[in-house]
Amino acid sequence: MAKNNVSPSRTVSPDDAMKAQNRFQEALALHQLGQLSQAQLLYERALKWHPGHFDSLNMLATIAYQTGRLERAESLFVKALKIDPEAVYALNNFGNVLQDLGKFKSALAYYDKAIALDPSYAEAHNNRADLLQQTGRGLEALEGYDRAIALMPNYAEAHYNRANALGIMGRLEESVASHDAAIRIVPDYAQAYMNRGNALNELGRLVEAVDSFDRAIDLSLQIPYLLGTRLHVSMQMCDWRHYRERLSALLVAVKNDEPASLPFPLLALTSDPNLQQRAARTWIFAKHPPAKHVLPFAKRELKHRLRVGYFSADFHHHPVAQLIAGLFEAHDRTKFEIFAFSSGPNTQDPMRLRLEQSFEHFIDVKAESDAQVVARARALELDIAIDLSGLTTGCRPSVFAARVAPIQINYLGYPGTMGAPYMDYILADQTLITPETEPFYTEKVIYLPHSYQPNDRQRSVSPLPFTRAGLGLPEDAFVFCCFNNNFKITPETFDRWMSILRAVPGSVLWLLQASELTATHLRREAQERGVHPDRLIFAPKVPTDQYLARQRCADLFLDSLPYNAHTTASDALWVGLPVLTCMGQAFASRVGASLLRAVELPELITEDEKSFEARAIELATHPALLKSLRERLEKNRLHAPLFDSQRLAHAIEDAYVQVQALRVAGKPPGSIHIADKI
Repeated sequence: MAKNNVSPSRTVSPDDAMKAQNRFQEALALHQLGQLSQAQLLYERALKWHPGHFDSLNMLATIAYQTGRLERAESLFVKALKIDPEAVYALNNFGNVLQDLGKFKSALAYYDKAIALDPSYAEAHNNRADLLQQTGRGLEALEGYDRAIALMPNYAEAHYNRANALGIMGRLEESVASHDAAIRIVPDYAQAYMNRGNALNELGRLVEAVDSFDRAIDLSLQIPYLLGTRLHVSMQMCDWRHYRERLSALLVAVKNDEPASLPFPLLALTSDPNLQQRAARTWIFAKHPPAKHVLPFAKRELKHRLRVGYFSADFHHHPVAQLIAGLFEAHDRTKFEIFAFSSGPNTQDPMRLRLEQSFEHFIDVKAESDAQVVARARALELDIAIDLSGLTTGCRPSVFAARVAPIQINYLGYPGTMGAPYMDYILADQTLITPETEPFYTEKVIYLPHSYQPNDRQRSVSPLPFTRAGLGLPEDAFVFCCFNNNFKITPETFDRWMSILRAVPGSVLWLLQASELTATHLRREAQERGVHPDRLIFAPKVPTDQYLARQRCADLFLDSLPYNAHTTASDALWVGLPVLTCMGQAFASRVGASLLRAVELPELITEDEKSFEARAIELATHPALLKSLRERLEKNRLHAPLFDSQRLAHAIEDAYVQVQALRVAGKPPGSIHIADKI
């Protein structure tokens, strides 16, 4: 504690000083027991006896910080530090308050002052590193954590923070090792087990990841998003033990607006748009709430072109880029000035190079902080900003929370609502969002005339002569397939598939093999459902052009529910493979139907599980019917709206013009329907 307890404004008698100190000691004891309200009252009483009692001011400020009253904490720390400007603990804690208030420059100054006064103050080094990490200065942050650990080798929090910084940098093995170090110091460090599991998951060490999550659950059920993350990783392995109990508990928690699951995993676990909106909103307000102070936009006279910025972490070889590249190239440059803001890796793969050429302005902002991205975008005076990442890996909603453009639109990367009040619109279509489900989308809906999904006609298909024999498929049997990611395969979806196989003698199901472990689990599940494991055939990962070409050896693509095939479905349709889908209620559950309507094959859309099974069996046992559908698909492929980038570009550009007109007229965002002008 500081030594200077003398108020500059009045002389305190020894008796009053003693009374104040006694109240302070009583308050401190209660504070250490976690009885904050009682401690606060006694600190305030101490200040009545001694208004300049530094320790009481300091601890009142600390309680305000602990209870989330940041402005109050700021005011109290200012008063305390006027009394003792060199109290290093107060300087450090004031830095924490300022950091949480987003006053990063001031916070850094206070951390620096604390460290200058006491270079061995490990906690200040750690907190300063946290600030550097938060503001995108990862390498400097790592140096700070290393300094804190050198000063205090058993500083578990610094090891933990270092592990998280390494994880963000992609140095995952080192991240796991640092989490292990934190856990050796504090064996019941639940959050370290959680984040260790995240790193192991990214490394593909899924069994170890689940073990780490389970240990975290044993230690604490209060860790945000732990239940959903654990279940999602199990789904990646198709390990469905205790699935229904875990899912039930998760959905109850989400319904109660608890931070039980990240939004993305929930898309594959429920088709309830209400629950999906709740999960998104809970996460957004916890992690990326609306900025408290948003600068107004200067009025810009539109003399020539609308300025449109596309923001994404996926401007490289990625499904989003593969879908949308043709749309970027189809934009009318006489009416629109197109910007790219790339926050993902600069891979320099062919897709990245193509995208760099398809924009007038390609801006790499990966190394920039959110504040820097906002400042850069505002300096360019964008009219419309499109978030192509949504709530997926690499997303940066805080950029949109501070408003990079007067109009902000959620599109393509995340198939659902972002739950963010600062996203004005979502681009969709009338299949994806119905009048009944529109209330579960925070954004206003822009209804495109056909499918919302862009597609690229330049996707190359390998000329290699794939044969069934060469792929390990039977020559004379019906081949069902699904190349969705394994986490989309729920037990209920697998039940339907196995029922279909039982009804079609000799048929096989061709699936993507993520790992041998996943294949083992699915073979076991097939056996339990009365289907011989050998009737499941697994395809290894191959380059995209070969992946497309080999699908021609299948007969029918079976979709998954509640998370339909998206890019995977359009891939199949592009090479002439019919896709049978089943619609749910939420966006992600209706994409298959959206695509099929846009390629003019509505007969392949079903609305319940029984109809799905019956239709699959009918197509497998009536070759002429399936043949006619394949012929229609081939005929429609290059003429129907689904693969017409220019047609979609016209519709989206019309949408941009209409939402801009609403804004110029001073009207709030409202759902609009775009007409097909072709």
